[in-house]
Formats: sequence, structure tokens, C-alpha cells
Amino acid sequence: MSYSLQLYTLRNAIQEDLPGTIKKVAEIGFTQVEPYNFVATAKELGAALKENGLTAPSGHAPLLSQDQDEIFAAAKELGITTVIDPYLPAEHWQDAETIQATAAKLNAAAKKGAEYGIRVGYHNHAWELESTIEGTTALEYFEGLLDPELVLEVDTYWVAVGGQDPVELLARLGDRVKLIHIKDGPGNTDTKAQQPAGQGTIPVLDVIAAAKSLEVGVVEFDDYAGDIFQGITESLAYLTAAASAEAAASAEAAEGAKA
Repeated sequence: MSYSLQLYTLRNAIQEDLPGTIKKVAEIGFTQVEPYNFVATAKELGAALKENGLTAPSGHAPLLSQDQDEIFAAAKELGITTVIDPYLPAEHWQDAETIQATAAKLNAAAKKGAEYGIRVGYHNHAWELESTIEGTTALEYFEGLLDPELVLEVDTYWVAVGGQDPVELLARLGDRVKLIHIKDGPGNTDTKAQQPAGQGTIPVLDVIAAAKSLEVGVVEFDDYAGDIFQGITESLAYLTAAASAEAAASAEAAEGAKA
């Protein structure tokens, strides 16, 4: 499992200076990013990623409201192998029929994506967890309607905001979850109050451990009251230190088993 950065976190800096922002991201220590709105910025973004040795395994694009061929072509140009629809508002998650229609549309998008060699996924907010359909969360009901090749990128912070335990939800969703958004804070809708990983109420390391088929953990802030570059630096430092400690403990245990 590797760490990436959702570039929406740095949207203001990117608007002012895309190449300079990407350079800073690399200097902080990220090797991967998750672009948003990448059709509009594909050429400039692609050049900046290449120049700084960054890759983009996943990206966000509105597959259900914009030209899918254009999205998949831009994704292929950027080396994105998983395109994730990032957002459907709350009204789409209130009844079974609407969710069934959404799943059918995403399944169709996945078939088109496969023609480009690209996998399709969905990213949640809080309302998919606040709504209950046939005795389960709307997100889990939706997951049961998706074709096997589709994946979920679970935003673990918004799961908590939506009133669910992210560790328990990830266990229930199992292998469907290939990516997660890692963020921390007080677990409410005040996005300015979000904090670097390890500094809020979300059990970040337990969340990561609960996603058993995790490929990429994506650091994100929806917003931040402090210096955002400092915030992402602290998040990455916390995550890499925890991974190093875990690796050291595993090595020690292996040595102990040999003895």
C-alpha cells in the first residue's frame, strides 16, 4: 500500500501556480497524486508530474455528468488507471430506485472505461451513510448493485461524519475497497477544523489496517485553517513513521520466530 495526495487539497495553490505546486508536493515527499478536474489541465499537469517524478494511479472525474470518452482519454494520457466519480448529491441516495439507476450508469461507465484499460470507482460523502435503504446504508446497498470490476474509494472521514464507524464499514465492504481517503479532525461538517492525520478523532491507523485489499491511501483535506502545505507534510510524516514502526515490529517478530 502506498500514499498519494488528492490535489483538490491544494486547489487554491494549483489555480495560482500548477507547476510550482506540484514541485512542492514532490519536495514534501509524495510520489503519487490523485488529480481532480484533470480533463481541463491534462497537458500542463502531465508535464508537471513528469518533471517531478510523480505518478497518478487514480483521479477524480464526474463520469455521470460529463463526456466519458474525453475523461478516459485524458486519464490514459496522464497514466491514471482508476477513474473515480467523486460526488453525487444527497438526493441521489434517498430511495432504492434512484440508487439502482446510479449503479446501472456506473456499471455502463465501467464497461466504457475497460475499453481504455481503465477501472472505474466511486467516492462517498456523508449522505451515503446517513441514508438507510432496505436495512443497510445507502453506500452498502449501492455496492451490492455494482459489477465485480468496480471499486470503492471510501472517504473514511465522511463515513464518520455520516454516523458510521469507518473501521467496521471497511470490514463489511471487504475487497471492494481498493482506495481510501485519509483525513482527520473532529468528525463533523466543519471542514476548516480538519487536522493532519493522527491529530483528530479518527483512528487513522486502525482504519488503514481495516482495508484489507487497500492499494492506495490518499491524503486529503477538504479545507484547513492552517498552512495547507504544513498540514500535508505532517500527515505524510505521521503515516510514514507509523509504516516504518510497523515494518520494524514485523521484522523483529520474524527474527524472534527464527530464534
